[in-house]
Amino acid sequence: MAVFAVGDIQGCYDELRLALDAAQFDPASDRLWCVGDLVNRGPKSLAVLRFISGLGDRAVCVLGNHDLHLLALAAGNTKHEDEHSLREVLQAPDREELLQWLQHRPLAHMDDDLGFLMVHAGIPPQWDVATTLACAREVETVLRGYDHAEFFMRMYGNKPNRWYPELRGMERWRFITNCLTRLRFCTPDGSLCLKEKGPPGSQASGRMPWFSHPQRRTQNERIVFGHWSALGLVVNEQLVSVDTGCVWGRQLTAVKLTRKPKVTAVQCPG
Repeated sequence: MAVFAVGDIQGCYDELRLALDAAQFDPASDRLWCVGDLVNRGPKSLAVLRFISGLGDRAVCVLGNHDLHLLALAAGNTKHEDEHSLREVLQAPDREELLQWLQHRPLAHMDDDLGFLMVHAGIPPQWDVATTLACAREVETVLRGYDHAEFFMRMYGNKPNRWYPELRGMERWRFITNCLTRLRFCTPDGSLCLKEKGPPGSQASGRMPWFSHPQRRTQNERIVFGHWSALGLVVNEQLVSVDTGCVWGRQLTAVKLTRKPKVTAVQCPG
């Protein structure tokens, strides 16, 4: 069994199928890891959801910020309704089945045998793997609970921007969600810089990519993530970054997760 990680699909269904064919992904025996942002902006979010959910346990997907945005819209938070590409999903006859499936995806996934941890965006320097998984489970429980609509009404926002174990309730859940689905840069004290969106080197003074923090407690872990199209493809001993900007007209990338990862990419029209 091979495991392939794919970058932010964002509704680019045709390119996804081309990338999987080029990588020789076998749905009968292989497993597909999706780093989140299955939907939004691209033309075929509904087809992506149907395909990935149809793979059953052969697909492991973590939630991205655009996936949460879709769930928030479905829960009644239309404050940020600025994308027409999700209407097809929200009006689909199998809408409830697909949204229920999406709502039960994790925010972080660790495979001890494979030796990789997967999140959509990043991990703050204060967290180790155990804390990351525990915090992800906290929010997953809320997402699947009776008060999930209230969570989606209060999910958006950049505060608090620093981790304290004493955080409680919505402030704690928002911080966890922002780390796992929106983080790119942080400060030396671990504060999140959520407004920074450019490539490394474009950030304001005193800020660094989350994975460059010298005291990061996950330095010895192998982490698969996406979210950062301006960063692009990174494949080294510790990091596999697979958001290569398909929806912006660049590439969709699939990486075979082995000790020496193998990269397959297809061009995208944007």
